[in-house]
Amino acid sequence: MIERSEGDFVQVRLPADSAYLSVLRTATAGLAARLDFTLDEIEDLRIAVDEACAMLLPQAVPGGDLSCNFRLTENALVLSVSVPTADGRLPSRDTFAWTVLNALAGEVEAEVDQSKRVSITMTKKRGATGLL
Repeated sequence: MIERSEGDFVQVRLPADSAYLSVLRTATAGLAARLDFTLDEIEDLRIAVDEACAMLLPQAVPGGDLSCNFRLTENALVLSVSVPTADGRLPSRDTFAWTVLNALAGEVEAEVDQSKRVSITMTKKRGATGLL
């Protein structure tokens, strides 16, 4: 197992287009595997990244980027997916998609910054069981 005090940081930046999501899913799976997540936990994270992107990509500005920041700690993977938007609208938390995202990722938050970049941040702890 890899020992981390403050954690490692990895950033992936892609065009905000669903055609590139396989790259993000692969990066997510690889980083989760480095933390000794189980195969089920890794698959949950891959699906969670897809769900988060499905919520964000429709409102991304044309030609914008999809950014994903990963923080690897001793027992968790924290990832934040974000896109620039025209209106800064947060994803609805009372949808089935948000419920699924919470079940798969553990802790989920959404926020918008001053430049109207909307992000979804997920924290998946190793060994944590979801609702599904």
